[in-house]
Amino acid sequence: MASQCPVMRHAMKYTKLATATGTDMPTMMKKCPFPHHKMGGSTVAGISSLVGGHAASSSPTKSPAAGCPVDSKKPDSSKSEKGSSKDGEGRETPFPYEQFWSDRIEAKKKDHTYRVFRNVERNAQTFPLAKVVKEGARAKQDIQVWCSNDYMGMSWHPKVQNVVKETVDKHGVGAGGTRNISGTSPLHNLLEADLAKLHQKEAALLFTSCYVANDTSLYTMARMLPGCHIYSDAGNHASMIQGIRTSGVPKHVFRHNDPQHLRTLLQQQPKSTPKIVAFETVYSMSGNIGPLSELLDVCEEFGALSFIDEVHAVGLYGDHGAGIGEQEGELRRMDIITGTLGKAFGNIGGYIASSSKLIDMLRSYCSGFIFTTSLPPTVLAGARKAIEILSSEEGVMLRKRHQMNVSTLREMLYEAGIPVMRCPSHILPIKVGDPELVFRLSQQLLDEFGVYVQPINYPTVQRGMEMLRVAPTPHHTVHMMEYFVNSLVALWKKNGLELKQPHCTTCNKTLQRQHWMSNSNDLCAGADCDKYIQAVAAC
Repeated sequence: MASQCPVMRHAMKYTKLATATGTDMPTMMKKCPFPHHKMGGSTVAGISSLVGGHAASSSPTKSPAAGCPVDSKKPDSSKSEKGSSKDGEGRETPFPYEQFWSDRIEAKKKDHTYRVFRNVERNAQTFPLAKVVKEGARAKQDIQVWCSNDYMGMSWHPKVQNVVKETVDKHGVGAGGTRNISGTSPLHNLLEADLAKLHQKEAALLFTSCYVANDTSLYTMARMLPGCHIYSDAGNHASMIQGIRTSGVPKHVFRHNDPQHLRTLLQQQPKSTPKIVAFETVYSMSGNIGPLSELLDVCEEFGALSFIDEVHAVGLYGDHGAGIGEQEGELRRMDIITGTLGKAFGNIGGYIASSSKLIDMLRSYCSGFIFTTSLPPTVLAGARKAIEILSSEEGVMLRKRHQMNVSTLREMLYEAGIPVMRCPSHILPIKVGDPELVFRLSQQLLDEFGVYVQPINYPTVQRGMEMLRVAPTPHHTVHMMEYFVNSLVALWKKNGLELKQPHCTTCNKTLQRQHWMSNSNDLCAGADCDKYIQAVAAC
């Protein structure tokens, strides 16, 4: 309804009318010469209350009368009152679907956010070396892969491969149906028991992906809890945002990794109000690690359920690979944990672990669980073996080597002046900040050096935060790291980019790497800098 009025169309688009026109709503409404013109039973002035609402009426509307001073568009004679197009002879024509798709694709290409999928041929014997198949090329190019989420190399681990091969011979390759209709096997039950034990929970439930697990679980819980409010970290993954948005319950976004802001929002509701606080431990693009203990303190203080995504932490942190929760000794306090089988565990699928009653409720009500084919036996067996390996002494050794390689590469990038972002996790984001440039750098790395790092752009990250997201593994060698860093340096120079180590924002001294890593701001610990800060404080 509101979209029929040109004033309201802009207001709906920009949320606040002032953003679109520089004029507040009452003033704008006075400018409309048709304040009593009816649109679907509501006056133009009356529909101003819809701005910023969760939904607008879908009832039929009439077009505003001609002459509105805000709407400068001339009527399109090729369209009827209902918006249908007509040809030169006045005959109604179908909507041009293919042209519409083409236009949308072209828009992505123009703003340099069009995604190009690299055709990578992985090799189980040479990981992280692989081959890339280029369109129109006869030969395959040898490459180093520096952006895989197969963080620990479990997808090609010999023990994982062998158990998958044995499972194919024994059980075939398909699940046979949904979990409710012939799709549940002993392997499903065993894997769910393994995951519950790993996270020190009563039960766990498998999903086809963690996107589905987050989306359908948050949606279901929020819709079922009476008067539920959801509190979401500003940096949350799209899967959680989708579940929260579609649930339709009141949502509150707290500043990224900010327990105090979360407390401010939570205290506005009675403790008796059902509340879910959704956040991650390791954030996949920035590499940030959330303040888990502090966030759990706030959740407990206000009687909120904690819903925690450990997707980029499981297998990588903790004595048994249960994630940041295990590493920080907080598993018991975490109400709901979601994770993936598709990254460090090297397979595919997602899961949720919590109390047996919550898991049983989700099993009974989640449409994303009920109405889809279950995971096949090969995935279940492979995931069980990967969890077993990463829970063992071998897993401890792999995690140590992984963290050593991450630290080594981070130091190399820092010393070379490559703008690697400050983060404490295994993810090394190299900020570029331009969609066209980040794509060019990625392409040049591949074409000229045989190095594959996928460019990350909007909507995965905000505009202006485009990056090369680097993910070292335990299996990258020092020689590979040196080659990778040298390749980056060469391209930085070729593209006229500055190679510069971080500097103190007060005394302009080069920040030492250890100090830079251990602080959240760009201030050094030098004597001159300390004097400067003290002098400023005294003033």
